[in-house]
Amino acid sequence: MLIPAIDLRAGRVVQLVQGEREALAFDDVDEWVERFRRCSRVQVIDLDAAKGTGDNRLLLTRICRELPCRVGGGLRSVDAAARALAAGAEEVILGSALFSGSGINQPFAAEVARACGVARVMGAVDARRGRVVVRGWQDTVPMTPAEAVLRLEPWCGGFLYTHVDTEGLMGGIDMEAVREVRAATGRPLTVAGGIRTWAEVHALDALGVDAVVGMAIYTGAMALPPPHGM
Repeated sequence: MLIPAIDLRAGRVVQLVQGEREALAFDDVDEWVERFRRCSRVQVIDLDAAKGTGDNRLLLTRICRELPCRVGGGLRSVDAAARALAAGAEEVILGSALFSGSGINQPFAAEVARACGVARVMGAVDARRGRVVVRGWQDTVPMTPAEAVLRLEPWCGGFLYTHVDTEGLMGGIDMEAVREVRAATGRPLTVAGGIRTWAEVHALDALGVDAVVGMAIYTGAMALPPPHGM
């Protein structure tokens, strides 16, 4: 399944390269909401909240009223995750807060799972050069993404794996890295990081993996399918 990405910054839909350089920006958020209306799931990330520079809470809530969304960005507490669900998100994506300097933050993972329900908690596992990275991809946790999803399984109903090395570059995702993560968990798995073609989406689907796509959609390199194809 293809899951379009809506990344919000300063009230606009944006696309970043490697999580830093803004490559595209769109003021008309409603246009993209309408384009994604047929999708079974849309991923919405509040980049300002993730960076600690503000938030797009009202806009995010409005999008959740219109589309079936999973929401992430700056959800560092149980209360923040619960508020996102109350605002209409169907799932919440948590990343850095699930990790400690040396591994998994088990007390927090257990607490958020109790408060939100395991099925509605999606663990975000971002990896660069084969190791998990957190806090805006600035810090490295000494474990592989496969190890991370395996250890987080008791508290997460699914996982979002981002292959940071290829993120935003539209050069294709590392399928071998995806296979390693897929083999490590029986939970639903979604991946992101440079996916650029429908052939990749179909190959991932054959592995039982969903694909988050941003840049390829916003640049027009990938067209959304007709209604029966969503």
